[in-house]
Amino acid sequence: QVQLVESGGGLVQAGGSLRLSCAASRSIFSAKIFVINTMGWYRQAPGKQRELVATITSGGSTNYADSVKGRFTISRDNARRTVYLQMNNLIPEDTAVYYCNVDPSDDRYWGQGTQVTVSI
Repeated sequence: QVQLVESGGGLVQAGGSLRLSCAASRSIFSAKIFVINTMGWYRQAPGKQRELVATITSGGSTNYADSVKGRFTISRDNARRTVYLQMNNLIPEDTAVYYCNVDPSDDRYWGQGTQVTVSI
């Protein structure tokens, strides 16, 4: 069973930065799934649908939602089975629970997420 565990969220003032991490469990199956798949960071704000904010392919190509382009950077470390999201110049609209998953998402792999709250 693949498990993805998100961490690194918190409360930050507008203009601040956070770095999120998403680690896949140590099972062999998890490692294979992680290495071969495009990984994505998603977020869900209160009262809104979950949205995809950034993706990174197994080869390292990245893509971003327009709302975060130029402020967020996604990266991955396949050896550590970890994907990161560096978030700079945060704004209140970035407040949400952030999740990682493969892209396209697989309902089997949703974790608990990590809360990011940006204050004015």
